Amino acid sequence: MGLFILLLLIIIGIVAIIFIRNNIVRHHNATIRAWSDVTSYERQKIKILDALAPLVEQYSSFEKGTLEKVTELRQNILNLNANTADVSQLQRIESLNKELMHSLNVVVENYPELKANEIYLKMMNEIEEQNENVGAAITIFNRNVELFNNQIQIFPNNVINTMTIGKKAIRPFRDTAAMQNFDYRPNF
Repeated sequence: MGLFILLLLIIIGIVAIIFIRNNIVRHHNATIRAWSDVTSYERQKIKILDALAPLVEQYSSFEKGTLEKVTELRQNILNLNANTADVSQLQRIESLNKELMHSLNVVVENYPELKANEIYLKMMNEIEEQNENVGAAITIFNRNVELFNNQIQIFPNNVINTMTIGKKAIRPFRDTAAMQNFDYRPNF
């Protein structure tokens, strides 16, 4: 009888280890998928940027900086790796995106007829929609990062992770520019 109980405990232990390991893998894969969504939404901006560049060029021969920002943002989005969660690259893209939006507002102020241009308005709406999609995808990514990091850091999961697959914590996305605008700093 004692041998049976010992065997049963070993089997339960093995099943628990497998269950915990599979949860870690599941959460890691969800984080990878969420990162892929972020990069996918970022890349959808490229088609809009490709159409926006000639329009801005047409209206602003001396507004070369805006056109350069369109090109730089496009290149940074193309360089965003869908297989590796490079949060610092995403932060750079979001910063460039904000700079571009500011520059486009300046171009509109200098060329009021551009504001009435249907193509321009359509592209600005599409960019805004993509920015909202990226923001939502980043929120989902950060939520998945939190769940994954919890899975590999709590006991006994951390021991099983170290012994079996050795996954490392993933850094969540943080908008440092937005964080600088807050007076409050949490004490963690």
